[in-house]
Amino acid sequence: MPELNLGWLLFRIIVGITALALVFLSQRFWFRALWRVSRAWGSTAARVVVRSIYLFALLLVIVATYDSIHAGHGRIVPRGTMVTALAGFWYFSGLFSYVSVKFVHLFDGLWRSSRRLLRLQPAAAGYSGSEGAEVVADPSRRYFFKTATAVAGATPFLSAVYGFAAERLNYQIRRIEVPVAHLPPALDGIRIAQLSDIHLSGYMPRSQVRRAVDMANDLYADIAMVTGDFITGAGDPIADCIAELGRLQAPLGVWGCNGNHEIYADAEAMAQRLFAINGMTLLRHENAQIQFRGGSFNLIGVDYQRERMPSGRKVQMLVGVEDLVRRDMPNILMSHNPNSFNRAAELGIELSLAGHTHGGQVQVEILDHRLSPARFITDYIAGFYTRPLYEPARTQASGHFIAAATLDRPAAALYVNRGLGTVGAPVRLGVPPEITLLTLRRSS
Repeated sequence: MPELNLGWLLFRIIVGITALALVFLSQRFWFRALWRVSRAWGSTAARVVVRSIYLFALLLVIVATYDSIHAGHGRIVPRGTMVTALAGFWYFSGLFSYVSVKFVHLFDGLWRSSRRLLRLQPAAAGYSGSEGAEVVADPSRRYFFKTATAVAGATPFLSAVYGFAAERLNYQIRRIEVPVAHLPPALDGIRIAQLSDIHLSGYMPRSQVRRAVDMANDLYADIAMVTGDFITGAGDPIADCIAELGRLQAPLGVWGCNGNHEIYADAEAMAQRLFAINGMTLLRHENAQIQFRGGSFNLIGVDYQRERMPSGRKVQMLVGVEDLVRRDMPNILMSHNPNSFNRAAELGIELSLAGHTHGGQVQVEILDHRLSPARFITDYIAGFYTRPLYEPARTQASGHFIAAATLDRPAAALYVNRGLGTVGAPVRLGVPPEITLLTLRRSS
């Protein structure tokens, strides 16, 4: 029986209860707000119609949520509709609007408390002014906080609309030159097209995957790599996703690895079979030697690398990969989870390609600091990172990255793709979906 980490279990329970409580309270808040506002309407018919539409939409949201959780047991809402996407949109925007409004109410309460405290202080000091004078309400304060409440409630909704309708499908090509240690001259300039986190689902139609593949093909890369999360859940059509990926064109082939959502859907073996059927190769704790212009590199692919067991016990990443690493040629690792990078560098793997984070999916900049939800799960949020090769992961604190040019010894490199799809809510803000073209260069 695995060792149980009570602290980790308690943390997960607290997070789960907090999330459920916030969802419940936010839905209750908007339900009561609609009833309160519509109560003042003069038209009974308008009040009944609006309330009925709201209740019907809320029922659809609940049913779509049930479908997503129990996707393997048949669907109530037909696939291909926008109901699932709109359900995620409503939960996301409703929750953040509720939290924003409550913050304004908190500041309003603190303001009133501070004013009452300041009025009491002169009396406590023996001031004999008009003690019985009536305190007149401040209309400017009421107007300010009423306006602030309206803005706080509307901003998350408007931002979510933009993130859903525009930025979610604003595919961006990112071109980056990656210095790779031990890269032979023949491989200098080899181009890799990377896709990740497609999440074909109710949020991501097949036509959008086809568009991304066409954009990747226009890059004329030498090799294509797909770093996991082809679908979101068990009911999603993984065969459709991989059939679209089969349209990728590259002289050195199309290669891939599984992500954590293939585990959730119990589709890891199916993904490997579908890759083979469509003329591609999905590596599951396997390696292959790739020849290019007289040079060679060792390509390694692994399934999603857990950091903890369900019990909370920490586990070693990339177990058994030691036997797949070559010393006579550079190594490239496809690992969905970027947190495997520390161990990969320790093993001497020169380049790791990952995804998983979606770049946080939502990112804001406050006082020159970029804030991303992905920061809670990793130090490797998006983009390019380096750390010394062969250095034990435990000797370097998380979050401290050293530029390759400043290292006294060869550096391991990591690139974290921001992904194409979304999870939880069909929204991207400040993190547009990404198709990456990496050009490998010899490290100086």
